[in-house]
Amino acid sequence: MLGSFDLIRTNAAHIGSSAIVSSVASNSEVKEGTDGKKKVTGSFENYLMDAVNYVNGKQISSTENVEKMITDPDSIDIHDVTIAMAEASMSLSLAQTVIDRLVSGWNEITTTR
Repeated sequence: MLGSFDLIRTNAAHIGSSAIVSSVASNSEVKEGTDGKKKVTGSFENYLMDAVNYVNGKQISSTENVEKMITDPDSIDIHDVTIAMAEASMSLSLAQTVIDRLVSGWNEITTTR
C-alpha cells in the first residue's frame, strides 16, 4: 500500500541527508514470474499499478462503508463514512491529475518542433 514514499538520493548534487544509492540497483530487481516471463520489480509499471490499486482500495472501502451505513446505521459512525468518502475522492482526484500530467508530458516529448 502506498502510504508514503521514501525519497532516495541518486545524485550528490541533490539535497538530502540520505546516502547516495544507485537508482537501478535499489529500485529494480529482476524476478521470474509464474508464467516464465522475467519481471522487473520496482519499475515504473509496478509503481503505477500500486498507485492504481491504492486508489481502487480507497474507492472500495468508501463503497463498503456507505453500504454498511445504509443496511445497519448503528454499526458505523457517520464521521468514518464521511472521512472514507473524502479520502476516496481526494485520491481519485490526485490520480486523475497525475495521469493528465503524464499524458501532457508524453505529448510534449513526442511532439517534434
